Order: sequence, then structure tokens, then C-alpha cells
Amino acid sequence: MTDTPAFDRRMLEALICPLTQGPLDYDAAAQELVSKSAKLAFPIRNGIPVMLIDEARALD
Repeated sequence: MTDTPAFDRRMLEALICPLTQGPLDYDAAAQELVSKSAKLAFPIRNGIPVMLIDEARALD
């Protein structure tokens, strides 16, 4: 089993959506930060959020 670094939830206080400047929600199951206003989900890889718009997944 491979241990991946955990996302530090305290980072949510400092991070905002790069598109809308709005708040983000942490989805622990999907390892994503979700911007409801932009309808985008930003991946978390090895405990580090990837806040690039072209790396984000569009939400339905």
C-alpha cells in the first residue's frame, strides 16, 4: 500500500478559486477542491492542490 500525503484542511482558509475568486469546498473522497461558482473541481495530487484552470474537471 502506498502512503500519499494528506491534504491539510487549513489550506482551505487561504485558497480561493482562480477563476471566480470564490470559496472552495474539499471533497475528501475524490481528492478535489470544488468551486461551485465556477463549476470546476481542482485535483489534489500528493497532498498538493493543483489550482490550474486547464487541470480542473468540469462539474455537471
